[in-house]
Amino acid sequence: MNILEIKNLNLSFLSGGIAYQALYNINLSLEKGKMLALVGESGCGKTITAMSILRLLAQNAQIMSGKIIFNGINLLNLPEKEMQRIRGKSIALVPQDPMTSLNPLYTIGSQLIEVIEIHQNLKGDDAKKVAIEVLEQVKIPNAKERLKAYPHEFSGGMRQRVIIAMAIACKSQLIIADEPTTALDVTVQAQIMDLLKEIQKELRTSFIFISHDFGLVYEAADSVAVMYAGHVVEKSEATELFKNPKHPYTKALLKTLPDFNSTKLEAIAGQPPSIKDYFLGCPFEKRCSQKIDICVKEAPYNIIVNNASVNCWIYK
Repeated sequence: MNILEIKNLNLSFLSGGIAYQALYNINLSLEKGKMLALVGESGCGKTITAMSILRLLAQNAQIMSGKIIFNGINLLNLPEKEMQRIRGKSIALVPQDPMTSLNPLYTIGSQLIEVIEIHQNLKGDDAKKVAIEVLEQVKIPNAKERLKAYPHEFSGGMRQRVIIAMAIACKSQLIIADEPTTALDVTVQAQIMDLLKEIQKELRTSFIFISHDFGLVYEAADSVAVMYAGHVVEKSEATELFKNPKHPYTKALLKTLPDFNSTKLEAIAGQPPSIKDYFLGCPFEKRCSQKIDICVKEAPYNIIVNNASVNCWIYK
C-alpha cells in the first residue's frame, strides 16, 4: 500500500514576470514502511520535490499542476491550517543542518517538549516523560539530564538525533531526511543511518532520503529515483539500479564513484542546465555520450525496462 503518491507535479518560480520551470511531471510513489532515495547533482530538484510535499516553498514558487496524495488525501487541496497539523506530526523533516532548526536560545528539553505538547496533546510531566523516552530511543545518554542542555552543547550527530527524536515523538508516518549526514564524519554518518533503519524497521516509518552519497543509498534505500534538471530520469528498486543502471546519466553518476582498483576518477563532462535554460529535447543530451538525433528534438517519455522506469530514447 502506498503512503505517498506524487502525480504529474509541475512547479515553477516566478522572477521578473517570467515563470521558470523547476519540476517537470514528477511521478513518484512510496510504500508504507519503505525508504525512497532521491539522488542527483545539486540543483536537480530533490529538495524542491520534498518541500512541495510539506508545502514549504518560497513565495515566488508556483505549483502549476499535479497531485501529492498522502494517505489518500491530496495535500495540495488542504487549507494551510490543516497542513500545519500535518507538518511535524504526520510528516516530519530531518534537515541537512540541525543547528538551523534548533533555537540556540532554548534548551533541547523545552523545544522537544513544546513539539510533544502541540502535536501529542500532552502537558507537563507527561510530555517530559515522552521527551526522555524518545531521547533514549535515539540513543542519547543521560537523557533526563541532557534535556537541560542547549543545542551548542551537543555535537552535530547528537543534534541530528534530537531532530529525529522530535519526529518519532510525534509518531510521524513519513520522515523526509534531507541529506541528514552531510555535515557529519564517516563514523557518525553510519550511526545516524543505522538509527534511521532501526526506526524504519521497528516503527514501520516511511522515509524519503535525499542524498549525494550512493554508498548510503545502497545500504539503506528500498527504491531510488534519479533526478536531473527537474526530471525523474530513472526509478527502480535499489538493487536493480545498482546492478543494472539504465539511463546514461545514472551510469555516468555511478562511474564517478571511487574504485579501489583504479587511481582514476571519472567525471561527467559539462554542467547541468540552469533553471533559465530552455531545452526542446532531453535535458541531458548535451552531456550524454549515447545521444541520438531525436534526443535534441523531442523530450523522451517514460519507458519500462526490466521493472525500471527510464526516460530515455535509446530504449524506445
